[in-house]
Amino acid sequence: MKKSRVLALGLTAALSVSLLAGCGTGDTQTTPAPEGSTPVETGTTGAANELNVCFASEPETMDPSMNRTVDGNVMITHLFEGLYKWVDSDPSGDGRNGATAVLEPGMAAEEPTVTPNEDGTYTYTFKLREDAKWSDGQPVTANDFVYSWRRLVDPATASPYNTIIAMVKNANEIIAGELPKEELGVAAPDEHTFEVTLTYNCPYFLDICAFPNCMPLREDIVEGNATWTQDPSTYVTNGAFKMASWTHDAEIVMVPNENYYDASSITLEKLTFKLMDDANAQLTAFKNGDLDYMQNPPPDEMATLLTDGTVIPGDYLGSYYACFNNTKEPFNDPLVRKAFSLAIDRNYIVEQVTQAGEIAADAWVPVSVVDAEGTSGDDFRTVGGSYWSVSKDDYEANCEEARKLLAEAGYENGVGFPETTYLYNTDDKHQAVAEALQSMWKNVLGVEVTLNNQDWNVFLETRSKGDYSICRNGWIADYNDPVSFLDMFMTDNGNNDAHYSNAEYDAIMTKVLSDSDAAGRMELMHQAEDLLVGEDQAIAPLYYYSQPYMVADDVHGMYYTPLGNFLFFHATKG
Repeated sequence: MKKSRVLALGLTAALSVSLLAGCGTGDTQTTPAPEGSTPVETGTTGAANELNVCFASEPETMDPSMNRTVDGNVMITHLFEGLYKWVDSDPSGDGRNGATAVLEPGMAAEEPTVTPNEDGTYTYTFKLREDAKWSDGQPVTANDFVYSWRRLVDPATASPYNTIIAMVKNANEIIAGELPKEELGVAAPDEHTFEVTLTYNCPYFLDICAFPNCMPLREDIVEGNATWTQDPSTYVTNGAFKMASWTHDAEIVMVPNENYYDASSITLEKLTFKLMDDANAQLTAFKNGDLDYMQNPPPDEMATLLTDGTVIPGDYLGSYYACFNNTKEPFNDPLVRKAFSLAIDRNYIVEQVTQAGEIAADAWVPVSVVDAEGTSGDDFRTVGGSYWSVSKDDYEANCEEARKLLAEAGYENGVGFPETTYLYNTDDKHQAVAEALQSMWKNVLGVEVTLNNQDWNVFLETRSKGDYSICRNGWIADYNDPVSFLDMFMTDNGNNDAHYSNAEYDAIMTKVLSDSDAAGRMELMHQAEDLLVGEDQAIAPLYYYSQPYMVADDVHGMYYTPLGNFLFFHATKG
């Protein structure tokens, strides 16, 4: 997923998300709470059961069907609940003992039954909680899931994450416009039964059932109201919290949803997401007690904060990368792309620039992503190996090869290379990485690269449209499976910001997305990665993420997943 940051399902990333925080400032606009609701005082701190947290600036969207960022993922997960949810397996850890979240049924009352069909498909049958309600008191029904999942794949919706449910029968054909959305393999035999038919027995399907894009939605609320997410009176949710107000470019305030089936377990009286993109301002607010949680402090403060224990280097399944526009000269030439990639000193970036426990990337899919044997054997990265050396001893050899490749492409010593800009979203960390890349490309290749930054929402649109030569990007896994990193580079995927297109790659990934055999699909994905970064050099991965975060000493009960989702349902302060 994109890490705000395109959630790969890509989960843009990015997972994401997918990428660090960033968004602009401007005139604020406050969306008030609906008439008749309990007034919420905003902008204050210090109450025992109220938290102020910051993940990013103004979110790109609060529509679950349209979200593709990690910050949106976090906020939506507090407001909506899917068939499954993430719960804390170690409540004593307070979010400081690593990622402890595990999946359990949410809107589903129990584990689904799985029925193999004669045609090779599989039907999952979920029984929904009979006590599940929306924030306006209406019951949550199976039809709310049918509507939401159909809306997700409807070409008219144009969701960048529509392929998150590509394993559902007819999803791909609907996305391609070949079938109507009503042909999606979902059904509601009755109000409390939701059936999903899969084209193969997808090993990570239950993870998808907890994903924000798959949350239920109310047709009577969404249809015909393009601004339904902007007004708390129409932003009807079924999760632990509901929106109280949204002051644009300032804060989103959430309060407990009294109609949530497990409302008695929710400890917070108010959860405020501060919308900020200035890391120094965030750090000042944290030190002053105005923020109880934040991520990614200024790079020049990172080493000190790690040493004194203020920053916690959290687990994270994600990759940070330089994204080449594969359709724009001269980056439509794999020789140029490889030259730019080899010229990068990845060790310098993680040791001297980011300094938060990141791992220099020697491939695309990061470490700790499972391979065929799951958690019992080697991970996908160990099996797949390296595509370039990240050894300090080999960097000069990499540079020499990079110069030869650029000369072979017709730009010896950078002579005649077209004007090139590296685009990134406003953030101190991204700027520091950009400046390091700019220096390396100049010193090694003789190429002058101009830097340009944009506010987060503008940046996302620019990157999606392909109005760039090279840009910053990142991807956080939406589930622990390498397909979360690989399907996003299929030609028509909404998170394919590189605009990479290879018919052989598409054919391999199409097989992966319909294969129930663990070993077979993993072998196919290794072949896909060989094409993506081994042969085509479509992108230049820089490092595998860690998630540096800071949480106040008096905050307890927070927990998180390695997919970048921090959860405050049961948090307390004091």
